Amino acid sequence: MVGINYQHQQQYLKTKVETASPGVLTLLLYEEMYRKLKMAKINFLNNQAVEMLECIGGARSIMYELLGTLNYDYDISKDLQSLYQFYLTQLNEFVINRQAETLDSIIEFAKEFAETWKQAVQLVKSNKGS
Repeated sequence: MVGINYQHQQQYLKTKVETASPGVLTLLLYEEMYRKLKMAKINFLNNQAVEMLECIGGARSIMYELLGTLNYDYDISKDLQSLYQFYLTQLNEFVINRQAETLDSIIEFAKEFAETWKQAVQLVKSNKGS
């Protein structure tokens, strides 16, 4: 029964991603990065180093994906590149030093970007509907 539910969730997610606009795909990346970082924090607090590092690795992969999708025809892309690289460095610092404050600042960054991007996607959708 659990396997069937998991398969339905995976199919739903696959369909959601395949039919999403570039803006929605970016939102999904930010939301997943935020989710992985929150899980890393929980794992960190529970002294589950392997699981924590897996979550950190997932968040890092998402940041690299975001870096790879930047369009340098827009000036903001250079700012985003610097921001992503800064937080990648912060992730590395956290892995080395294991200071919760460092991870908290990265989580806050991911949360704010997910919320901002969600608002932007909703604004674009509402403007298309007008």
